[in-house]
Amino acid sequence: MQDEMTPKGKTALVIGGGPAGLMAAEALAQAGVAVQLFDAMPSVGRKFLLAGKGGLNLTHSEPAELFASRFGGRQELVAPWLQDLGAAQLRDWAQGLGVETFVGSSGRVFPKDMKSAPLLRAWLHRLRVAGVQFHMRHRWVGLEGAAWHFETPKGPVQATADVVVLALGGGSWARLGSDGAWVPLLQAARVPVLPLQPANCGFDVAGWTEHFSSRFAGQPFKTVALSFTNAAGDSFRRQGEFVATATGIEGSLVYAASALVRDEIALNGSATVYLDLLPDKTAERVLAEVAHPRGTRSLSSHLKSRLGLDGIKAAILHELLDKASFQNPAALAAAIKALPIRLVATRPIDEAISSAGGVAFEALDADLMLEPLPGVFCAGEMLDWEAPTGGYLLTASMASGRCAGLGAVKYLSR
Repeated sequence: MQDEMTPKGKTALVIGGGPAGLMAAEALAQAGVAVQLFDAMPSVGRKFLLAGKGGLNLTHSEPAELFASRFGGRQELVAPWLQDLGAAQLRDWAQGLGVETFVGSSGRVFPKDMKSAPLLRAWLHRLRVAGVQFHMRHRWVGLEGAAWHFETPKGPVQATADVVVLALGGGSWARLGSDGAWVPLLQAARVPVLPLQPANCGFDVAGWTEHFSSRFAGQPFKTVALSFTNAAGDSFRRQGEFVATATGIEGSLVYAASALVRDEIALNGSATVYLDLLPDKTAERVLAEVAHPRGTRSLSSHLKSRLGLDGIKAAILHELLDKASFQNPAALAAAIKALPIRLVATRPIDEAISSAGGVAFEALDADLMLEPLPGVFCAGEMLDWEAPTGGYLLTASMASGRCAGLGAVKYLSR
């Protein structure tokens, strides 16, 4: 029900049909604002649907304080979004769309059917019922005065509205719509934008041999730990899994360290991470087993028999260690527990799960309105923040969309 403070008869454009844009549209429509949503792709939520292919990780069930800590240097800026739409509220929101969720063994939260498509269909139905109008294949190409310009298959289109929410995504997965083409458009409007960089990304090593690359690319390192300390003393250590690639490493454990590693490479040209191949065994135990007399057995057979080291774990030792290290039990045991891997470059941004950089928070007020463009709000991955995988990125994107949408409603009500 509308009251005297509701912005009756007001209009809004939402540009971008990912989770942040859809959530902004929902907040506006629920307040009685007439919303038109524009997206360059033939349909909305393409990256959202792709994220659900292996099971949609909607959010994470850990305590709110720990959840908020996952946003690093942007924690204080992201925390207010999560107070309004955190993990618990997001599960309630999904429940309101008829989608039951459950907590997996890792604490991650998924729809019971693991799929993103039913959730997206129910969400779009709710938005259409609320009056949101969708305009597909409309690519934003510029702003002149109050007119927002779009390219469409039928020619140029202009639109105006009382408020606008931009939710144009970051710079990863261009084929799904997040291509960063908006950066020069906002810069032309005097909005400060930090360069887009890969986040949750893989890395190239100084160079695998052809032998290792051809035999082990695509194979996983299971039950290992990765550690890294940057030049400033910031440290990372976590146990998990990752995958060898033809040129380096990628996967969930690598993604978790990617922000620190990426920034170190940018600063110093390379970053050395350390791989613990046997995190469940102490350094003393490993040394004792390596030094145990092996009789006539080969070293490879000895390591497999005493420590279970074979396959890709044994191969990377041969890849990165010299012969002298294999002949020195102390050096070999030390390498098994902390094998240095020098990383020299991030993989291209279009291969990354997400991106860092974007619209500077200094250009935004607490409601995510652009100070150089009153009445224009920003949300989602186009803002200068990043988060690890595990439900954090999606939750905060949706929460920022709600913050921007409610901010636009507040602006209209003044």
